[in-house]
Amino acid sequence: MAKVTIQYWAAAREAAGVELESVEARTLAEALDEIVARREDDDRLRSVLAASSFLVDDAAVIEVLPQFAGG
Repeated sequence: MAKVTIQYWAAAREAAGVELESVEARTLAEALDEIVARREDDDRLRSVLAASSFLVDDAAVIEVLPQFAGG
């Protein structure tokens, strides 16, 4: 497994309650499962992730980009 940094933007940051966090994961799916599991009874982050895009930088940094308003 590799140490991965998750960086949250906008609504994702608000739902996560942090700007950055680290997890041990091999895949994007594993990283997302871990961060959701850390928030057992709070489904806000799960909801935001379902509508988000992800930028992955060589599996070392994952940026969570929620939907943005505008045109």
